[in-house]
Amino acid sequence: MRENSDVVGEETDKFFSYHNLYNQLPLKVEPVIDDCTLRDGIQMSGTAVSPRHAVHLAYLLDAIGVERLEVHHFLKNDQESIKLIQDMNLNARLAAWCRAVRSDIDNALRLDVEEIGISHPVSKIYFDIKWPDKSPEELLERVVDSVEYAKDHGLTIFIHGEDSTRADWAFEREYINATAEAGAEVYRIADTVGVGVSNPKARLPNGLPQKIRKIREETKICSIEIHAHNDLGNTVENTIASIRAADGLFDKVYASTTMLGMGERSGNAETEKVMTNLYLHYGVNKFENGLYWLKEVSDFVSLATGIVAPPNKAIIGENAFAHESGIHTHGVLRNPYTYEAFPPKLVGNIRRLSIGKQSGKAIVKHKAEQQIGQVIDVDNPKLGTLVSLVKGMYTSGERKSSLKDMEFKDLVLRAGFSTKSTK
Repeated sequence: MRENSDVVGEETDKFFSYHNLYNQLPLKVEPVIDDCTLRDGIQMSGTAVSPRHAVHLAYLLDAIGVERLEVHHFLKNDQESIKLIQDMNLNARLAAWCRAVRSDIDNALRLDVEEIGISHPVSKIYFDIKWPDKSPEELLERVVDSVEYAKDHGLTIFIHGEDSTRADWAFEREYINATAEAGAEVYRIADTVGVGVSNPKARLPNGLPQKIRKIREETKICSIEIHAHNDLGNTVENTIASIRAADGLFDKVYASTTMLGMGERSGNAETEKVMTNLYLHYGVNKFENGLYWLKEVSDFVSLATGIVAPPNKAIIGENAFAHESGIHTHGVLRNPYTYEAFPPKLVGNIRRLSIGKQSGKAIVKHKAEQQIGQVIDVDNPKLGTLVSLVKGMYTSGERKSSLKDMEFKDLVLRAGFSTKSTK
């Protein structure tokens, strides 16, 4: 992962730091990452994870600064995973996801889990489809009973409002207050189908900042959590916006995220994106040491689940710090900050400079110098020949990919240079 990097420029310049590029906005609220890769993440279509991989992923997530891990506990494999995770005595708290039924809570108790999340819909859409013969009051009574039962057994309880961003506020307010009185400590705003809006002017039920203000002003819950889905592509923005909205209102705000944004349908907010944004834009320094392992953790998630991250995925993608076109490589060769927001090593990634159809003389010269082990004069006619040979590889329009190292080496030889290996 960290080998074969194109090291260009000095990223620890004593006169300049990438931190200078960010006008950080310190927060008065403490963001807490509640990673649910081992719950919502593995509900993603076509994925599964073994207990052996689950326990190692939990270890890695704990190491990067995740403070709460939400897990499934219904299947034998899930229960085996929980026992293995508990044996490691991680710093991260382990929480079991439950429905509002006592049997789920009993199962969590048998597994010696100390925290649970109790999930139940709060929108009329769900009430009419799932429980057409029950009133909202009857459904609320069922949830309160579950919370009281869990509290009586010593559990810490997060209460989840499924489909919160399509719920009637009058009922949701009653739901939050009743469950808070019963013993719930944190309310999860579940943007179940991704229709939440980050704009502070957006009205309820879609407007997340307004919902968070209303929760603070009109309910008794101690803390909140945002669980955003990506159906409209807004998960990270909605998650960060919810943290901003909680600033000054709550002591803590939980962000429910998954590695690679795994999850149902279009997935959830990416753990790696939320952590990096909080560190760079808001100065949440508790994540600083963990960022270096983000690429390694994401690679392991791909191995464990079979989900391959797109190469252009921000932060952890293979192309997140890849440069090929003439203008971009020309800039990066002189100062990486021209086309990079932060050094790749911050998140454990590497810079890749490649040769392709759009490559110019600067990158061709740089890569050729690496091949021959000496400086090439910019006016050297062999360099002009090499640039023409590179362009010629794409003349037909059939080739799409970058040149492989051996292909470029062959062109260097054809241009008349002697490579290091031929001397």
